[in-house]
Amino acid sequence: MATDEWAQWHAAHEQQLAAPHGFLAITSLNFLSSTPQRFPDAPGEWSTGPGGVVVDLAEGESVTVDGADLTGHVSLGVIAERGGIDVGAGDAVIEVAKRGGFDIVRPRHPSHSLRAGFRGTPAYEPDEKWVLRGRFVPFDSPRDVTVGAAVEGLEHVYSSPGRVEFEALGTSLALTVFNGRTPGSFFALFTDETSGVTTYAANRSLAIAPARVDGSVVLDFTRATNLPCAYTDFATCPLPPAENRLPVAVEAGEKIPYERG
Repeated sequence: MATDEWAQWHAAHEQQLAAPHGFLAITSLNFLSSTPQRFPDAPGEWSTGPGGVVVDLAEGESVTVDGADLTGHVSLGVIAERGGIDVGAGDAVIEVAKRGGFDIVRPRHPSHSLRAGFRGTPAYEPDEKWVLRGRFVPFDSPRDVTVGAAVEGLEHVYSSPGRVEFEALGTSLALTVFNGRTPGSFFALFTDETSGVTTYAANRSLAIAPARVDGSVVLDFTRATNLPCAYTDFATCPLPPAENRLPVAVEAGEKIPYERG
């Protein structure tokens, strides 16, 4: 297979992960309530209620929202599930988001030690045998699938349009898939027999391009990636549905990060 192309893809994936305000820059995960709270790595006192998230800034404190410098009482409004707002605070970005029905605040500081010490993610050498053909089988109608999360007590709900059937190492397999980032595309969360041994125990993710007219798809497990929870405890990543625990060893894609080794 085109190893140079794979290497370029993997380098770009790592660069995105280690961006100045990427997941490796997160310094805390904070769940908001109606009681104002101050966090050591973010300005202001934060709370949430029927009108959404608000932050009350003390004298001398300010934040930036959509390019505007704001002080005093700042209302950020109601945030949609899996949505978010980036609030500037000096060289940091304060991510304000909703995950699993909870409003959260996650400060992202470029100087965070996890980001500063990042040295890439180990991965299996790309092997053509893990670029597999499959078939997308749609459900009669999309199904809401509830899955757990890396944070105990949190749940995520994803819409699933169907599943992908395929064969690996002589075994017939299937993955429940969710809607991807681009129209018609999918992604699957899965574990396999390498999970907790050479790959991250909780989950990996596989992006799948839209199905062709005949329903055929390509599953390129050489591009199976870790989710942010593989690197930081401040991520709320979803876990795979039970049926996506593959009974084979998928020796392809990203391995356990050095930070978790």
